[in-house]
Amino acid sequence: MQDEKGKVLLPIARAAISRALNVPYAADETAPWLAEHGACFVTLTQDGELRGCIGTLQAHRPLLADVKSNAVSAALRDPRFMPLSGEELDITTVEISLLSPTSAMEVRDEADALAQMRPGMDGIVFEYGSYRSTFLPQVWEDLAQPRQFLAMLRRKAGLPDDFWEEGVKLSRYTVTKWSEGR
Repeated sequence: MQDEKGKVLLPIARAAISRALNVPYAADETAPWLAEHGACFVTLTQDGELRGCIGTLQAHRPLLADVKSNAVSAALRDPRFMPLSGEELDITTVEISLLSPTSAMEVRDEADALAQMRPGMDGIVFEYGSYRSTFLPQVWEDLAQPRQFLAMLRRKAGLPDDFWEEGVKLSRYTVTKWSEGR
């Protein structure tokens, strides 16, 4: 069933991006489970390099709407990149990560947080006041050590690499992911 979901979700994401770029592309959106609430991230790459990544941490709308919205946002609204052009569509690979619900991690301090992190398995949400960031589990491929992973998560949130204060909150989630075989 999981593989079948990927075969449905990936074309939906590509079709949403294609429509936004005025390029014809159709996808079947009739699977009943698409109406269930879900949270996903859509990641775009070109030659293995990140080209856009936007997602939702909490399921708050039907999965179909979440995939389509995040796909278009990853292509056109990721502030780290120029909007994707129609000419780039054929060299862009789409990946979808379907998130589990997040669960709060009970941590006493940074050492406890590092000990609880599960490399390669957990996506982590870092929060402190209005500062917030997340990395999908796939980021462990580039940041394999928990200390490095947490440092870059803090940097992404806009804080110093070594920041830790009482009030830091961490949550974890897992993903099921599918990528186009381009």
